Amino acid sequence: MTATTSAPVARRGVLGWMLFDWAAQPFFTVVTTFVFGPYFVSRMVSDPATGQAAWGYGIAVSGFIIAILSPILGSIADQTGSRKPWIGFFAVVQIVCLTGLWWAAPGSNLVLVLALFSLASVAAEFSIVFNDSMMPRLVSSAQIGRVSNIAWGLGYLGGMIMLIFVLLFISASPETGKTLLGITPLFGLDPSQGEDARATGPMTALWYLVFVLPMFLFTPDQSKGMPIKLAVAVGLSELKATLLEARQRGGIIRFLLARMIYQDGVNALLALGGTFAALMFGWSITELGLFGIMLNVVAIFGCLVASRLDTTLGSKTVVMLSIVSLTIATIGIVSTGPGFTLFGLIPLGLVDSGGLFGTAAEKCYILYGVLIGVAFGPVQASSRSYMARSVTPDEAGRYFGIYALAGRATSFLAPFTVATVTAASGSPRLGMAVIIVFLVVGFAILARTPYPANGAIQR
Repeated sequence: MTATTSAPVARRGVLGWMLFDWAAQPFFTVVTTFVFGPYFVSRMVSDPATGQAAWGYGIAVSGFIIAILSPILGSIADQTGSRKPWIGFFAVVQIVCLTGLWWAAPGSNLVLVLALFSLASVAAEFSIVFNDSMMPRLVSSAQIGRVSNIAWGLGYLGGMIMLIFVLLFISASPETGKTLLGITPLFGLDPSQGEDARATGPMTALWYLVFVLPMFLFTPDQSKGMPIKLAVAVGLSELKATLLEARQRGGIIRFLLARMIYQDGVNALLALGGTFAALMFGWSITELGLFGIMLNVVAIFGCLVASRLDTTLGSKTVVMLSIVSLTIATIGIVSTGPGFTLFGLIPLGLVDSGGLFGTAAEKCYILYGVLIGVAFGPVQASSRSYMARSVTPDEAGRYFGIYALAGRATSFLAPFTVATVTAASGSPRLGMAVIIVFLVVGFAILARTPYPANGAIQR
């Protein structure tokens, strides 16, 4: 079985679908990773350790809900046929919750703030499941990889634009009250009360509301006319049958297993790479933010190149090349420290030229970061197209639900293992080196997986 489309879709319909990634990504870039998350951990409570633990629990709870319910909702969507009503419902939930983050002042109720963030995360991820499952009906199998990678690149561009705007005009130092441009934050926001960070909630909500509209207006949907109550009953029954059926489709099971493992490594690398740099070199929030912008710039170009390679070489080749790049980058990162790289085989000067990224080791670290930026978009975008090419449009919802489950089921494992090894050894380098194991094992399983994943298993 391979992905096919039921009818040609107008260019504006495909573009509307691609703009979903543009609309959705700023939430992950600005709220989850670079601005609101650090604010929550460091400034909402007096003890950063308590903030870090609370934030981690919030992410874990949302991840658990997503892992459990994604396959169920995907299966139900296959029965109703339509995806946009589901995306619309979860868009309302996400927008309301993000807007509510404006009231997350220091000393606010942590449980309420975490509930709003977790619900926004759940709504965002569920929307992605339904959006991804639309892809096999919109473009031909030959074009899936190109469209998926370009859409992913658009997402990074949107997230980067929002992050740059926040760093230059909104986010300010609590000590100076000035942004990176040396100006007072727009709209009279008071950084001492966290208003600059809190404003990212309503800002990303407004961004999402505006840019998700083209998908609703121009992208075709399909409805089977099945009442929702019946669709739930049939969908749950179909999910059970799908899980049993998947066991007979060894290629898909192997692909999902490979992705579960290497994606754990990718997620841990993205989540912990900046923290590791801050520990090694004492990077500030400004330097971490600029590092994130650099990664996003490179990621955009990586996705554009991968969009062509996916069409000519196939999704599997792009994913495997990306994993190789990420593995090399991880080896480079864990082998670099003040005055050296490659575990000391290449000595570097300790002279600090002043300013941002002043030492040779920091500049070397950024070069390894470029390898991450080149690969972390394509490894996810081409994984999505790999899956889309391996299922039919009628079963895309439930299989993309299982795909989301595979991406979340063990998402705690790589960070937990990194933390455990770090604590046991007292070495952050050894802890980060664990990520290499996840990438290599995932690569090894994927190498023996057929492409598309419904083909015969290689022995």
